Amino acid sequence: MFGWEFPPHISGGLGTACYGLTKGLYALGGVEILFVVPKSYGDEDQINVRILNAGDIEIKQRLVDYKEFLKQIRFITVGSNIVPYTAPEEYEKITNADRQKRKALINTSFSGKINFTGGYGQSLFQEIANYAIVAATIASENEFDVIHVHDWLTFPAGIAAKKVSGKPLIIHVHATDFDRSGGSANPLVYEIEKTGMEEADKIIAVSNLTRNTIIEKYGIDANKVITAHNAVEPNNDRETLKLSRGINDKIVTFLGRVTMQKGPEYFIEAAYKVIQKMNGVRFVMAGSGDMLNKMIHRVAALKIGHHFHFTGFLKGDDVSNMFSLSDVYVMPSISEPFGISPLEAMQSNVPVIISKQSGVSEILKYTIKVDFWDIDGMADAIYGILNYQGLQKMFSHYGKMEVDNLKWENTASIVKEVYHSVL
Repeated sequence: MFGWEFPPHISGGLGTACYGLTKGLYALGGVEILFVVPKSYGDEDQINVRILNAGDIEIKQRLVDYKEFLKQIRFITVGSNIVPYTAPEEYEKITNADRQKRKALINTSFSGKINFTGGYGQSLFQEIANYAIVAATIASENEFDVIHVHDWLTFPAGIAAKKVSGKPLIIHVHATDFDRSGGSANPLVYEIEKTGMEEADKIIAVSNLTRNTIIEKYGIDANKVITAHNAVEPNNDRETLKLSRGINDKIVTFLGRVTMQKGPEYFIEAAYKVIQKMNGVRFVMAGSGDMLNKMIHRVAALKIGHHFHFTGFLKGDDVSNMFSLSDVYVMPSISEPFGISPLEAMQSNVPVIISKQSGVSEILKYTIKVDFWDIDGMADAIYGILNYQGLQKMFSHYGKMEVDNLKWENTASIVKEVYHSVL
């Protein structure tokens, strides 16, 4: 497997999903996983997988004609941090020189090790290409049956490994650029995604929503694309569920990247409507992203700042603690390929409101589903759960029962069948 991050060093749901899936495959048995990341830190959980740091691999020779499968990747200067799901409008500068004047992205004649930052900064596209070079070396030096890669950052690495080894390639699509951009895909990222999909022997999508996007937007044969919904790690830490909040107000939480894809502005507009109808309620926006300052200004303009809290990015125990303090969780995503956070909230007995434009809505029954743009419907749902105890108890009780049955072993069994189908 080629990934870009692995817990505890994550920036979002991608690393969490990779961790859950590898644990599920390990639990099923019969699968041995070598998980490659550009940069490891030494504190990753290696009970279920062996972590390989790409920066430790020495490049000894030119193993493949890299130009053939990387020739379309242009050199890009990025002026701000980006993560796997971030919208392309954050790209400050793209150099679109003609073919003769393009900078060479990689050098295939050097030897030695490549230093990776393991992040998503200015050198991201350089690192994607370098990762592919290292992948070719890894594929030539290890015994394996299947190559499994996660999202567009690792597609070139998967292609390189396939060309060197001749082994089947499976790509796992957790999000497409149409999700990240709100419908206007970046041509460069789209090119990498489409090439990966065409080269793959099978494609795993995290929802039927994502599967349809792959078929319709990228022109991929439907028989090649399989849906395997994500799951959630069991939460057996009961202590986090007993936290005292120190206030009597109800708490409504948004937890995710504060980007266009996640619909934070709809959360704020719905909050404003709820505040007009009831007292004793506070809203929390937990996360960071390119729209954070805009959201803070919007809250100030609506004069509801005394009801609002901005926490910044949360991870690990802070996420669990936030859910334990919440009365309602809202995910108003404009386009959500799946969405693990509602499952985590339901684990903590928190009633959940999600957008109909999310993959997770395909598998959940005990949630309230609204269109992301329907702020009146969203506000009504929030108000109803906060004010009708029977409604809150019903969603809390049956929601937890439902999500406890969504196990990574079930997802892993589908993935394992895909492995067998390509062998």
